[in-house]
Amino acid sequence: MEKMSQKQLKEAFVSNLSGTSVLEVTQGLCFPAFCILCRGLLIIFSQHLCSFSHTWTTQFFMDFVVLIVPLVITLTVLSSFILLENLTVIVCGAWLLYQIYHRRTCYAKVPVQKVFASFLKISLESEYNPAITCYRVINSVFTAIAILAVDFPLFPRRFAKTELYGTGAMDFGVGGFIFGAAMVCPEVRRKYIEGSRFNHLRKSLYSVWPLVFLGMGRLVVIKSIGYQEHSTEYGVHWNFFFTIIVVKLITSLLLIIFSLNKSWIVAISITVLYQLALDFTPLKGIILYGTDGRGTRVGLLNANREGIISTLGYVAIYMAGVQTGLYVLKRRAQVRDWIKATCWVFSVAVGFFISLHIVQVNVEAVSRRMANLAFCLWVVASSLMLLSCLLLSGIVLSFAKFLIKGALVPCSWKLIQSATTNRQSESLIVEAEKNKPSFCLITALNRNQLFFFLLSNVATGLINLTMDTLHTGAFWTLAVLSIYMFANCLVIYVLDLQGKTIKFW
Repeated sequence: MEKMSQKQLKEAFVSNLSGTSVLEVTQGLCFPAFCILCRGLLIIFSQHLCSFSHTWTTQFFMDFVVLIVPLVITLTVLSSFILLENLTVIVCGAWLLYQIYHRRTCYAKVPVQKVFASFLKISLESEYNPAITCYRVINSVFTAIAILAVDFPLFPRRFAKTELYGTGAMDFGVGGFIFGAAMVCPEVRRKYIEGSRFNHLRKSLYSVWPLVFLGMGRLVVIKSIGYQEHSTEYGVHWNFFFTIIVVKLITSLLLIIFSLNKSWIVAISITVLYQLALDFTPLKGIILYGTDGRGTRVGLLNANREGIISTLGYVAIYMAGVQTGLYVLKRRAQVRDWIKATCWVFSVAVGFFISLHIVQVNVEAVSRRMANLAFCLWVVASSLMLLSCLLLSGIVLSFAKFLIKGALVPCSWKLIQSATTNRQSESLIVEAEKNKPSFCLITALNRNQLFFFLLSNVATGLINLTMDTLHTGAFWTLAVLSIYMFANCLVIYVLDLQGKTIKFW
């Protein structure tokens, strides 16, 4: 009985919550983007201006302290000072950029206007877009911290998942994951052969079997050990792995039927029709109270009504992510083109936030449980805002690299000499040797994202089973979270150093 009582206490601890403001979540999302910029500027400053040698251990500790620790602190002890944290990181970044500019080794005696004019003509090239990589890694790190931190009193209740309506920070995590996966899906990366899309659909069907295994595995483990659950989140048996499976299957079919460039139309159509169904059919009543109106959990649909029906909203978010991926991954000739793209992404994000306000006032508030129109608008707007911050950070970091000859920052754009620039300056833009080892926590996490997520889930479960998280003080909470993240990140980092990707499919 005592064990059941503890289980019920933990379930109550994460239930009946109403979230925080849209503004606070947005500020929290921008914070890690500015931390990534500061990390890049710090690498340039320490390597080329302070002659500091970066071994894999020093780079790991720098990445952990600059990227992971601030997020842990933001989600716990300094959760009420997010705006101040953002301003502090921006000031630090501005100071580092100022130091780099005044100690530049390229265009040393050239006025700032001409330096910037030359920079605008430079081309940026990378094997993958660093902004999208960082977006996905930020979402993974935030999720890993939050799934454990939420069980401690130090984690603000307003950041946890909401019961019915509201915008909790953890509510964004599930939608943000879907959006991030869509931006790099095989269709966006042109992985299918033209003329054989049904063959691609067959491959998509095959590719979800690991998720089926993981979803079923999680269900069996959770039920067998009596781990705490929040049934109104997805239902009795459903979990996020099953949502991803259904979304992947539906969107693969939609992307065969409709052109990739029409993904935004599909996204809008689905979410508007879904909202109309919620408002003018019994669908909303089924989600909230079951088919009999009494909150029944009898039968497959009633037991998992939240997870099954909300999938429609996630399909719309995925299609919006596909359209975003097509736009952001498009090749652009020069820096000026990327600045225009960043401005466009930011403008669209603002437009979505305005639409969100109108919908919340006149239609319905954000509901992760239903994944309604307002939820889809909020997730896409927040995702685009984070992406625009990362694109801007990438451009600023590229400018810092442009000023220092031979500067190398892992997971950032490479500078390529444009044909339109002066031949005399060509020698000033030198990419560091390709065979030079690149130590980078961001790259490591991006390489093994699924394994990192699984590792974090297993560690979270073990910690919850071995300690009383509900009555843990601030010091021990921070200690446990820091050790937990340090161990998870170190495992992923070492795997990357050895060139290993953990996949079983």
